Amino acid sequence: MFRFKQFSVDQTGCAMKINTDGVLLGAMAGEDTPSNILDIGAGTGVIAMMLAQRFANAEIDAVEIDEQAAATAKSNFDNSPFQSRLTLYANGFEQFFEGHPDKTYDLIVSNPPFYINSLQSPGVKINLAKHAADGFFERLISIIAIQLEEQGIGWLILPVDTSELVKDLIKQHGLYLKEIITIHSFKEDAAHREILAFGKSDEPLTADKFIIYSEPKVYTEMYRELLKDFLIIF
Repeated sequence: MFRFKQFSVDQTGCAMKINTDGVLLGAMAGEDTPSNILDIGAGTGVIAMMLAQRFANAEIDAVEIDEQAAATAKSNFDNSPFQSRLTLYANGFEQFFEGHPDKTYDLIVSNPPFYINSLQSPGVKINLAKHAADGFFERLISIIAIQLEEQGIGWLILPVDTSELVKDLIKQHGLYLKEIITIHSFKEDAAHREILAFGKSDEPLTADKFIIYSEPKVYTEMYRELLKDFLIIF
């Protein structure tokens, strides 16, 4: 059980445990006041619950293809103070939209599987959570391009090499990058993740740098400020 300030997250049966990627995306994604949000690949449900905390009037759908993880996320939703605004769908995003083709969103987020053309993980669940087969991101971006509202924004967190592939796909599908946030462990380190924000309108691209640690085991002020409403250590 991972306890946040306003909710708790049971991680039973989830191959992808709560990690820095997820909490960064949950704390950063979105702008203005989105009313309809989709979390693709919900895992434990932590990102959806963080977004529910941040956007008090938003209705949030979450899809998760792994049955056990979906059951855990549903339980976490039901035990959260945001239960009435969170809905879990236990299937993949493609199957979800086959059944709900008219659903559109002004915010779509995902902390997706990211190992492309890599060796399969020995554990089936970990493989399902982390391995992206050829064509996965093509399908993901194409779906987001269709289901985003005209002024909607998609947000993804990705390893840097995967991010380069996804940037090309975003362009190919008639979408425009709005913001790139590079994530660094320390100030002098190369980026190990990028957060991409993109949508249907062509606007000036902004670039930001986010640093997690000021020194070993000491968080930066920017990290503390970002997560002070969520993590009980702050």
